[in-house]
Amino acid sequence: MEDVRAVADTESLSVSEVPDPIAGPGEVVIDVVAAGVNRADLLQRRGAYPPPKGASEILGLEVSGRISAVGPDAGGWRVGDEVCALLAGGGYAEKVAVPAAQVLPVPAGVDLQTAAALPEVACTVVSNLILTANLRAGELLLIHGGSSGIGTHAIQLASALGARIAVTARNQAKLDRCAELGAGILIDYTTDDFAQVMKDNGGADVILDIMGAKYLPGNIAALRTGGRMVTIGLQGGVKGELNMGVLLAKRLSVFGTTLRSRPVDGPGGKGEAVTKTLEVTWPLIEAGRIVPIVDSVFGFDDAAAAHARLDSGDAVGKVLLRVGA
Repeated sequence: MEDVRAVADTESLSVSEVPDPIAGPGEVVIDVVAAGVNRADLLQRRGAYPPPKGASEILGLEVSGRISAVGPDAGGWRVGDEVCALLAGGGYAEKVAVPAAQVLPVPAGVDLQTAAALPEVACTVVSNLILTANLRAGELLLIHGGSSGIGTHAIQLASALGARIAVTARNQAKLDRCAELGAGILIDYTTDDFAQVMKDNGGADVILDIMGAKYLPGNIAALRTGGRMVTIGLQGGVKGELNMGVLLAKRLSVFGTTLRSRPVDGPGGKGEAVTKTLEVTWPLIEAGRIVPIVDSVFGFDDAAAAHARLDSGDAVGKVLLRVGA
């Protein structure tokens, strides 16, 4: 089996041959058709985001494909089922073994290749906006990076839930795309003060944050009393200063979460996120109310170009690697 992984200088990728994976207890093996490219992959390539203990060192956190082997106690999955899956690693490969609890059926109306754009964003958005922040109809949600894979999905889910949506992005073209998906308050972060815009609109009830330290003061200012912020990325740094007086006075809740390192089972585990995603998101996809947004698709041997596309900041939606047929 071929796979793609980072090599010693951490800025390069190499294709190599490795043994085929075997389906252990509670696992299935998927013959990969496509893999999603995520910022975590870019960080891992640079040596800044090692896989969790016991996870594959091969890059890739989500795939779509067909089940080719089923281990003991792997639920009702069968060989030949077309699926997509959430991974802790191993997706840039021709085959991957994955816990059955992290496998989802391909939604009706979505082709098998495009389905690779769904697991990471769908499970991330559900676990953070619904399970963590408890976003409700009528609330105002601020999404940083609205044109990203997570952002384009979050806009659509929040819109379906009846929330009002504000987004930040870096140019008008990206903001226009966010508006098409359901965002109503459009903030160009290169020219606008997002905190002031939010205060002018009564403050955000929920913020989905990918920036971390750089945006911490602005996010706290942007939240209304009783607001909740969920930080899922640290593109703006890891250390910031928090005014605890404002936190107390406004009765704010600040959460930090990751999906990759969670256990499979138990409260807060990947299995819970997958189950909730199947309950909430899959019917919306099958009804056409949420559409996977794919920016570009690259061949398996062009993983470096796929990384460059995502790293450029020009992508709108997901970048995919096409692995098999």
